[in-house]
Amino acid sequence: MKIIIVGLGKVGYAIAQQMVGEEHDLILVDESAAVIEHADATLDAMCVEGNGACASVLLRAGVRDADLVIAATADDEVNLVCSLMAKKLGAKHTVARVRNPEYFRDAPILRREIGLDMIINPEYAAAQEIARILRVPAAFSVESFARGTVELIGFQITEQDGMAGKSLIEYNKLHPNALLLCAAKRGGEVLVPNGHFVPQAGDRVYAIGTPTETARVLRSMGRDTSPIRQLSVIGGGRIALYLAWALDGMGMHITIVEEKCMAIAEKLPKATILHGDGTDHDLLESEGIFDADAFVSLTGRDEENLLMALTAKDSGVAKVLPKMSRPNYTALVHDLGIDTVISPKDVTASQISSYVRGLANSQGSAVESLHKILGGAMEAVEFTATGATHFLNTPLKDLNFKPGLLVAAIVHGGKLLIPGGHSIISEGDRVIVVAKSLFLKDLNDILVR
Repeated sequence: MKIIIVGLGKVGYAIAQQMVGEEHDLILVDESAAVIEHADATLDAMCVEGNGACASVLLRAGVRDADLVIAATADDEVNLVCSLMAKKLGAKHTVARVRNPEYFRDAPILRREIGLDMIINPEYAAAQEIARILRVPAAFSVESFARGTVELIGFQITEQDGMAGKSLIEYNKLHPNALLLCAAKRGGEVLVPNGHFVPQAGDRVYAIGTPTETARVLRSMGRDTSPIRQLSVIGGGRIALYLAWALDGMGMHITIVEEKCMAIAEKLPKATILHGDGTDHDLLESEGIFDADAFVSLTGRDEENLLMALTAKDSGVAKVLPKMSRPNYTALVHDLGIDTVISPKDVTASQISSYVRGLANSQGSAVESLHKILGGAMEAVEFTATGATHFLNTPLKDLNFKPGLLVAAIVHGGKLLIPGGHSIISEGDRVIVVAKSLFLKDLNDILVR
């Protein structure tokens, strides 16, 4: 596909990195000569310097035969104008980054009136991811598929787990369950487990099942599955606002520390808003910020988020989530004992990748959703089987799958099935596949041709 990305900030550059890896014809546009120079040196893409909201710049980038234009500058208005201009000049599809909550609420109108095909909001996406994790605090990652029927959870194996030191076959005999361990990372090695896989303390693993079953199994392993009642948040920007809205009705009390507190206080009457510096330890101690069940640091500075997350962890907070923008910090954070990191740009890049793969194969068994896991080394992809799927009603044991791939779940008639060798895929089934970044665009791609 021919894809034009306008705006190469953190989000735009992350999207570009992912698109380059998926072998698209990529054109990058930015006003900054320095940014364009950096992109030209680091990405295999054509680069155009200029204002992406200008028709002349878009024409120079080849907008007339573009399959997709993604407007990802830091300015909502520029992105909306760029998308409108691109559609008028011939682009088949347009996606705009829209961060302002007021614009975001008008998404249906924007789609209808200016022809937007998709709106991305990194802050909203990050807030939704945080909310999912806070609902399952024993996990470091929680992804949802098939409209909530299926849940993919990531957790770290500990020495106290009954799962540690036993093969999956042995563990499942001792503790019957309806979960499938579908991905694992041990040191620098990424694995697709089979029944003989033996989890060890320190492994980061992913398991798939229904939300009820994932909670039951975590509880049987001795993990605390009690709901979070007190949440402390440092930083009162858009993510904090969206997060508070997402958690409304869950019986959770939220305390937010923010220097510019009046704007958010008016929008969140149920939350406690404290005026102050999120790094003022005396303030945090006196207000009991570290007495919460969970702590989220959402300032605009990675170093500050990491420092406060470590302080919260040392103070005994059970669940700690820092927001991080720089990918080179992720490994450091894990080494310091913090298992969950929130990256708005990475969440957004996965959303875009899912959308692009769906466009690339709109006539077949297209991608419904996609989530990158284990630092992007693997991905979980959801498909809907259609009449174009070549292997309908064939037992899985009779199929020749590509290496490094696992059919992790089948949702048939609204019910989750953990696949076995005799399982079949029928038309209309939702199928979740976990693979080592094979860039799957169609359900048929899971087989060796």
